[in-house]
Amino acid sequence: MKNLINLFKQNLHLYLNLSLAFSLISCSPALVNIDTAKDQIASYYESGQFERELTEIINDAKEKFSKVELEPNSAVVFDIDETTLDNYEAIKQIGFGYEKKYWDEWIEKAKAPAIHKVKDLYDFLLGKGFKIIFITGKTDYQYDATLKNMKLAGYTEFDTIITRSKGEYKIKSAQFKSQKRKELVKKGYKIAGCVGDQFSDLEGENCGIKIKLPNYLYLVD
Repeated sequence: MKNLINLFKQNLHLYLNLSLAFSLISCSPALVNIDTAKDQIASYYESGQFERELTEIINDAKEKFSKVELEPNSAVVFDIDETTLDNYEAIKQIGFGYEKKYWDEWIEKAKAPAIHKVKDLYDFLLGKGFKIIFITGKTDYQYDATLKNMKLAGYTEFDTIITRSKGEYKIKSAQFKSQKRKELVKKGYKIAGCVGDQFSDLEGENCGIKIKLPNYLYLVD
């Protein structure tokens, strides 16, 4: 979560990157104004484009996982924020920026809704017999609120939720999640795949099938 906080604080840098991303999508080399970038992001999420892209990705994921030969302790690892839980409205409320007090209060409210297409994939995998594990960059002191939110959002069946402990707050996300997957493998899990909105969710060993979800709200390394 520490990496996420630092990246949120670099709002100008982030918006310029987002502007560049949308410019590349439109095949135009020109950067756009920050307010225009915000409008483009809002349009992406609210016009149905995000939902359409996500539907295609989830359908492809179901097809891939349906071909996996299930083994004892076969598991799929999910990220949480912007993967299973949707914080879009909360982030939009503060102008696609970051305010630590606001963000901490939002987490404690445990009101983030499920991303429905991802919930569909979660249900599909449970039905196939996969074990579900969540690895999040959130910290140990946010565990209780996160657990409550996940259950309220309908994610009621899983093996564990892994958060950062005190000695792991400053570890980069990719390293943290790779290490946790390694520990899971040592415990006997067979990781069939990973689902996340950040490339750092899918880096390192023991990933299996990699399912990358779209996220134009922030970057986590």
